[in-house]
Amino acid sequence: MSGMNEQPSISRLGTRALLFEAPGETTLATQQRIWSLAREAETWPEVREAVPGMNNLMLCWRRAPQRCDAIEARLHAAWAAARPLALQGRVVELDVVYGGDGGPHLADVVAHTGLAIDEIVERHSAPVYPVYALGSHPGYCYLGGMDPRIATPRRPVPVLRIPGGAVSIGGAQTGVSASDGPSGWNTIGCTAMSFFDPQRDPPALLAPGDSLRFRVKQVIR
Repeated sequence: MSGMNEQPSISRLGTRALLFEAPGETTLATQQRIWSLAREAETWPEVREAVPGMNNLMLCWRRAPQRCDAIEARLHAAWAAARPLALQGRVVELDVVYGGDGGPHLADVVAHTGLAIDEIVERHSAPVYPVYALGSHPGYCYLGGMDPRIATPRRPVPVLRIPGGAVSIGGAQTGVSASDGPSGWNTIGCTAMSFFDPQRDPPALLAPGDSLRFRVKQVIR
Protein backbone atom coordinates (compact mmCIF):
# COMPACT_ATOMS: atom_id res chain seq x y z
CA MET A 1 0.00 0.00 0.00
CA SER A 2 1.34 3.43 -0.95
CA GLY A 3 3.03 5.22 1.97
CA MET A 4 2.95 2.19 4.32
CA ASN A 5 6.76 2.19 4.79
CA GLU A 6 7.16 5.96 4.92
CA GLN A 7 6.72 8.10 8.00
CA PRO A 8 4.04 10.78 8.37
CA SER A 9 4.91 14.27 9.61
CA ILE A 10 3.25 16.11 12.48
CA SER A 11 3.39 19.85 13.09
CA ARG A 12 1.79 22.23 15.60
CA LEU A 13 -0.80 24.78 14.51
CA GLY A 14 -0.41 27.27 17.33
CA THR A 15 -1.41 25.95 20.74
CA ARG A 16 -4.91 24.66 19.89
CA ALA A 17 -4.37 22.35 16.92
CA LEU A 18 -2.05 19.88 15.26
CA LEU A 19 -1.61 18.84 11.61
CA PHE A 20 -0.92 15.22 10.69
CA GLU A 21 0.37 14.79 7.10
CA ALA A 22 0.33 11.35 5.51
CA PRO A 23 3.36 10.20 3.52
CA GLY A 24 3.39 9.51 -0.19
CA GLU A 25 1.09 10.63 -2.97
CA THR A 26 -2.56 11.53 -2.56
CA THR A 27 -4.54 8.46 -3.62
CA LEU A 28 -8.03 7.26 -2.81
CA ALA A 29 -6.62 4.50 -0.59
CA THR A 30 -4.48 6.99 1.35
CA GLN A 31 -7.43 9.36 1.69
CA GLN A 32 -9.61 6.51 2.95
CA ARG A 33 -6.98 5.84 5.64
CA ILE A 34 -7.19 9.54 6.59
CA TRP A 35 -10.97 9.11 7.00
CA SER A 36 -10.33 6.05 9.17
CA LEU A 37 -7.81 7.96 11.30
CA ALA A 38 -10.29 10.83 11.71
CA ARG A 39 -12.96 8.42 12.99
CA GLU A 40 -10.48 7.03 15.53
CA ALA A 41 -9.13 10.42 16.66
CA GLU A 42 -12.64 11.81 17.20
CA THR A 43 -13.07 9.33 20.06
CA TRP A 44 -10.03 10.65 21.98
CA PRO A 45 -11.09 12.78 24.96
CA GLU A 46 -8.64 15.62 24.27
CA VAL A 47 -9.81 16.05 20.65
CA ARG A 48 -12.61 18.55 20.00
CA GLU A 49 -12.67 18.09 16.22
CA ALA A 50 -10.88 15.96 13.60
CA VAL A 51 -10.91 17.59 10.15
CA PRO A 52 -9.73 15.54 7.15
CA GLY A 53 -7.88 17.45 4.43
CA MET A 54 -6.05 16.37 1.30
CA ASN A 55 -3.52 13.81 2.55
CA ASN A 56 -3.71 15.32 6.03
CA LEU A 57 -5.76 15.51 9.20
CA MET A 58 -6.13 18.49 11.53
CA LEU A 59 -6.86 17.83 15.19
CA CYS A 60 -8.30 20.65 17.31
CA TRP A 61 -7.94 20.35 21.10
CA ARG A 62 -10.59 20.87 23.74
CA ARG A 63 -7.86 22.63 25.72
CA ALA A 64 -4.25 23.34 24.85
CA PRO A 65 -2.07 20.38 25.96
CA GLN A 66 1.09 20.96 27.96
CA ARG A 67 2.91 18.31 25.91
CA CYS A 68 2.00 16.61 22.64
CA ASP A 69 4.52 13.73 22.74
CA ALA A 70 2.05 11.09 23.88
CA ILE A 71 -0.64 12.25 21.43
CA GLU A 72 1.85 12.25 18.54
CA ALA A 73 2.95 8.70 19.44
CA ARG A 74 -0.71 7.64 19.52
CA LEU A 75 -1.26 9.22 16.10
CA HIS A 76 1.71 7.34 14.62
CA ALA A 77 0.39 4.06 16.05
CA ALA A 78 -3.18 4.75 14.86
CA TRP A 79 -1.92 5.58 11.36
CA ALA A 80 0.06 2.32 11.21
CA ALA A 81 -3.07 0.41 12.18
CA ALA A 82 -5.49 2.40 9.99
CA ARG A 83 -7.07 0.60 7.05
CA PRO A 84 -8.93 2.27 4.18
CA LEU A 85 -12.46 3.25 5.18
CA ALA A 86 -14.76 2.98 2.17
CA LEU A 87 -17.53 5.45 2.96
CA GLN A 88 -20.69 4.62 1.04
CA GLY A 89 -21.82 8.05 -0.10
CA ARG A 90 -24.12 9.39 -2.80
CA VAL A 91 -23.38 10.05 -6.47
CA VAL A 92 -24.50 13.58 -7.36
CA GLU A 93 -24.86 14.43 -11.05
CA LEU A 94 -24.05 17.95 -12.16
CA ASP A 95 -25.09 19.59 -15.46
CA VAL A 96 -22.21 21.63 -16.89
CA VAL A 97 -22.07 24.18 -19.70
CA TYR A 98 -18.52 23.97 -21.05
CA GLY A 99 -16.85 27.00 -22.66
CA GLY A 100 -18.38 30.36 -23.45
CA ASP A 101 -18.52 33.14 -20.86
CA GLY A 102 -18.77 30.55 -18.09
CA GLY A 103 -15.64 28.71 -19.23
CA PRO A 104 -13.21 31.46 -20.27
CA HIS A 105 -10.06 29.33 -19.84
CA LEU A 106 -11.10 26.30 -21.88
CA ALA A 107 -8.93 27.58 -24.72
CA ASP A 108 -5.92 27.63 -22.37
CA VAL A 109 -6.48 23.96 -21.53
CA VAL A 110 -6.68 23.24 -25.26
CA ALA A 111 -3.40 25.08 -25.82
CA HIS A 112 -1.62 23.28 -22.98
CA THR A 113 -2.84 19.75 -23.67
CA GLY A 114 -3.01 19.88 -27.48
CA LEU A 115 -6.42 18.17 -27.28
CA ALA A 116 -9.55 19.33 -29.08
CA ILE A 117 -12.40 20.88 -27.11
CA ASP A 118 -14.64 17.84 -27.58
CA GLU A 119 -11.94 15.48 -26.29
CA ILE A 120 -11.29 17.65 -23.23
CA VAL A 121 -15.01 17.74 -22.45
CA GLU A 122 -15.30 13.99 -23.00
CA ARG A 123 -12.34 13.20 -20.73
CA HIS A 124 -13.49 15.65 -18.06
CA SER A 125 -17.06 14.35 -17.94
CA ALA A 126 -16.23 10.62 -18.12
CA PRO A 127 -15.09 9.81 -14.54
CA VAL A 128 -17.11 9.54 -11.36
CA TYR A 129 -15.07 11.79 -9.05
CA PRO A 130 -14.76 10.79 -5.38
CA VAL A 131 -14.91 13.61 -2.83
CA TYR A 132 -11.65 13.38 -0.88
CA ALA A 133 -12.21 16.29 1.49
CA LEU A 134 -13.96 19.63 2.00
CA GLY A 135 -11.94 22.82 2.36
CA SER A 136 -10.66 26.05 0.80
CA HIS A 137 -14.05 27.70 1.35
CA PRO A 138 -17.41 26.42 2.69
CA GLY A 139 -18.81 23.59 0.58
CA TYR A 140 -15.80 23.28 -1.73
CA CYS A 141 -14.92 19.67 -2.61
CA TYR A 142 -11.45 18.34 -3.32
CA LEU A 143 -11.99 15.68 -5.97
CA GLY A 144 -9.86 12.77 -7.10
CA GLY A 145 -9.86 10.81 -10.32
CA MET A 146 -9.32 13.37 -13.09
CA ASP A 147 -7.82 12.08 -16.35
CA PRO A 148 -4.13 13.13 -16.23
CA ARG A 149 -4.21 13.90 -19.95
CA ILE A 150 -6.21 17.08 -19.29
CA ALA A 151 -4.10 18.23 -16.33
CA THR A 152 -3.17 21.91 -16.76
CA PRO A 153 -0.97 24.05 -14.49
CA ARG A 154 -2.56 26.73 -12.38
CA ARG A 155 -2.67 30.18 -13.90
CA PRO A 156 0.45 32.36 -13.46
CA VAL A 157 -1.78 35.26 -12.37
CA PRO A 158 -4.90 34.34 -10.33
CA VAL A 159 -8.30 35.63 -11.38
CA LEU A 160 -9.67 38.04 -8.77
CA ARG A 161 -13.21 36.72 -8.97
CA ILE A 162 -14.89 33.64 -10.36
CA PRO A 163 -18.56 32.93 -9.65
CA GLY A 164 -19.93 30.12 -7.56
CA GLY A 165 -20.53 27.09 -9.77
CA ALA A 166 -17.37 27.63 -11.83
CA VAL A 167 -15.91 24.29 -12.95
CA SER A 168 -12.12 24.48 -13.09
CA ILE A 169 -8.91 22.53 -13.57
CA GLY A 170 -5.84 23.21 -11.42
CA GLY A 171 -2.89 20.91 -12.01
CA ALA A 172 -4.04 17.29 -11.73
CA GLN A 173 -7.32 18.18 -10.01
CA THR A 174 -10.71 19.52 -10.95
CA GLY A 175 -13.29 21.19 -8.75
CA VAL A 176 -16.38 23.39 -8.58
CA SER A 177 -16.32 26.74 -6.78
CA ALA A 178 -18.95 26.83 -4.05
CA SER A 179 -19.05 30.65 -3.87
CA ASP A 180 -17.72 33.78 -5.56
CA GLY A 181 -14.02 34.45 -4.98
CA PRO A 182 -10.49 34.52 -6.39
CA SER A 183 -8.95 31.50 -8.09
CA GLY A 184 -5.74 30.45 -9.79
CA TRP A 185 -7.39 27.53 -11.56
CA ASN A 186 -8.50 27.34 -15.21
CA THR A 187 -12.28 27.75 -15.45
CA ILE A 188 -13.65 25.53 -18.23
CA GLY A 189 -17.38 25.60 -17.53
CA CYS A 190 -20.18 26.47 -15.14
CA THR A 191 -23.09 24.93 -13.29
CA ALA A 192 -26.14 26.23 -11.45
CA MET A 193 -25.76 23.78 -8.54
CA SER A 194 -25.58 25.27 -5.04
CA PHE A 195 -22.86 23.57 -3.01
CA PHE A 196 -23.34 25.45 0.25
CA ASP A 197 -26.42 26.87 1.92
CA PRO A 198 -26.25 27.87 5.63
CA GLN A 199 -30.02 27.30 5.90
CA ARG A 200 -29.68 23.68 4.74
CA ASP A 201 -28.98 20.72 7.07
CA PRO A 202 -26.20 19.90 6.51
CA PRO A 203 -25.12 23.18 4.87
CA ALA A 204 -22.64 21.51 2.48
CA LEU A 205 -24.16 19.58 -0.42
CA LEU A 206 -21.42 16.94 -0.47
CA ALA A 207 -19.25 15.15 2.10
CA PRO A 208 -16.15 12.93 1.94
CA GLY A 209 -17.18 9.58 0.50
CA ASP A 210 -19.74 11.12 -1.87
CA SER A 211 -18.99 11.25 -5.59
CA LEU A 212 -19.62 13.78 -8.34
CA ARG A 213 -20.40 13.10 -11.99
CA PHE A 214 -20.32 15.91 -14.58
CA ARG A 215 -22.97 15.74 -17.30
CA VAL A 216 -22.51 17.71 -20.51
CA LYS A 217 -25.43 20.12 -20.84
CA GLN A 218 -23.88 22.23 -23.60
CA VAL A 219 -20.53 22.96 -25.23
CA ILE A 220 -19.99 26.56 -26.39
CA ARG A 221 -17.08 27.06 -28.78
